[in-house]
Amino acid sequence: MNVVRTVAALVLAGLLAGSPAEAAKLIETPVLAGAVAKGEMPPLAERLPAEPAIVDLAGEGLQPGRHGGDLRMLISRSKDLRLMVVYGYTRLVGYDRNFDIKPDLLKAISVKEGRIFTLSLRRGHRWSDGQPFDSEDFRYYWEDVANNPELSPNGPPRSLLVDGEPPLFEIVDENTVRYSWAKPNPFFLPRLAGASPLFIYRPAHYLKRFHARYAEAKDLAAKAKAAKQRNWAALHNRKDNLYKFDNPDLPTLQPWMNITRPPATRFVGQRNPYFHRVDKNGRQLPYFDRLIFSKSDGKLIPAKAGAGEADLQSRNIFLKDFTFLKENEKRGRYRVLLWRTAKGAHLALYPNLNVNDPVWRKLLRQRDFRRALSLAIERTLINQALYFGLALEHANTVLPDSPLYSEDYAKAATRYDPKAANRLLDKLGLSKRDDEGTRLMPDGRPLHIIVETAGEETEQTDVLELVRSGWAEIGVKLFTKPSQREVFRNRIFSGETVMSIWSGFENGLATPAMSPAALAPTTQQSLQWPKWGQHFETSGAAGEAPDMAPAQELAKLNQAWRRAIDNKAQAKIWRRMLEIHAAETFTIGMVAGVMQPVVARADLMNLPEEGVYNWDPGAQFGLYRPDTFWYKK
Repeated sequence: MNVVRTVAALVLAGLLAGSPAEAAKLIETPVLAGAVAKGEMPPLAERLPAEPAIVDLAGEGLQPGRHGGDLRMLISRSKDLRLMVVYGYTRLVGYDRNFDIKPDLLKAISVKEGRIFTLSLRRGHRWSDGQPFDSEDFRYYWEDVANNPELSPNGPPRSLLVDGEPPLFEIVDENTVRYSWAKPNPFFLPRLAGASPLFIYRPAHYLKRFHARYAEAKDLAAKAKAAKQRNWAALHNRKDNLYKFDNPDLPTLQPWMNITRPPATRFVGQRNPYFHRVDKNGRQLPYFDRLIFSKSDGKLIPAKAGAGEADLQSRNIFLKDFTFLKENEKRGRYRVLLWRTAKGAHLALYPNLNVNDPVWRKLLRQRDFRRALSLAIERTLINQALYFGLALEHANTVLPDSPLYSEDYAKAATRYDPKAANRLLDKLGLSKRDDEGTRLMPDGRPLHIIVETAGEETEQTDVLELVRSGWAEIGVKLFTKPSQREVFRNRIFSGETVMSIWSGFENGLATPAMSPAALAPTTQQSLQWPKWGQHFETSGAAGEAPDMAPAQELAKLNQAWRRAIDNKAQAKIWRRMLEIHAAETFTIGMVAGVMQPVVARADLMNLPEEGVYNWDPGAQFGLYRPDTFWYKK
């Protein structure tokens, strides 16, 4: 290790200052200087990898900062502690601001034929406790976690399988590992770069003490009993939470380490002394010493943000709060920004094509029925009434900033045309009405559509009120049914729900190289065809096989994309899948690109005035690297 440290100091001197003699240009973090002086911690040159990630802020149009201070945020539930990992956005590879995937923790990555991935680590890189981060951490995950039947009963994650086959995992040397598949795996890198990423490594030196392969059985049983866990595997899984971030003892590679053990109302993320990024002036990132999350009732967060109790806040704040927040900018010493969201639709209706009721199932599977419902929605009214006219009146599809965008996809069945909707319903044989003017279904029941919600936001109810008036004009009555999220989803999965409302496709900024799986029946979470998705997820063990030709074609196209290795072929497949959705109206998008208010302390630097607010890709603030944020005053 001493050799590595010496190499690190020399390499850093050359990268940052131009010659080994100028190594003193590295600037020690003030809050750590005392520990370094006492010999309790190595100096910066020895804490950084030999080849750190050099961040050129000026080259990105940003301002190099200085160390110190806390970044305060508000959360509404303890599980949002995971946002320290989301916003820290430290990944093997990650998206840059152009949504291109670049190495981060990795020094480099080599990809051959879309199926052979060679990962090169940074020499001398260390976990937050100072222990080496190397190929052993990858081996431990692959052999002792992913392929251990007690820790992973279902085997390795799906994104590590291609046609059900796992990769060949190889350790090339201490700092190089390789994953090889017989066929291309286009999901691998995007999963590594995700907001909730696939962690294919673990801090082996820490977790081995909880693993039956390495620890004494008697000692391990005592630890499990003391922790009130049923066995060693449950104990190991409880300790192994790189994403949940609720084990302060677990070493991390993120810019801040959680030092607060739940339950708590205030969580503190303390800077990671061994973080691998450094700016060109020689300052190790992050600039902020601490990231602090304070728990609060979600309904109070807009008021607290308006009172200046958060330095950066977006969660639990909605466009309806914008006026109040704007009025209090000066008093709260913050500024309010508006970032455009990037889901395929901010809100969409999901006809359940797998509903149990046979009459409803037949009706919802009629394309013209779905189109008629879409044509009877006055999107301009929704936009003006709820979104200040700033939203895009689009279907659930990709957004204008996507290279796959087409106005034909965005505007399909979105014009407000109740006359055309009435004609479509008449042609379907739904011309009979009751005394109240409500159309009758083929079995004589009135055409009452119950739209189920998760009951979490009044926004959904407000939108449905406006949809109700449009549908009344075509003889369709809309009723809403709120429930808790778990109940909401289980009813949809079981086929009890006729229609639901939720946000649209997660990624409205798709590129050809990104997976189009969300457009095909590939997951039970797709509320328009949950049983088809379950069938795919379980390899036919549960759910139902798709029995509609357009859905079957989408499934085949998704499989074809997985085999495509060039951008042109991928783009062709994407466009065909988007065409099918535009023609079929499987989901009924209402508005997209709704603006997200972002409250930021007035002197918070390097946060863009205009940004994209998206979960994946983007990790919300993560895309803009909060480790580079700092205060001007």
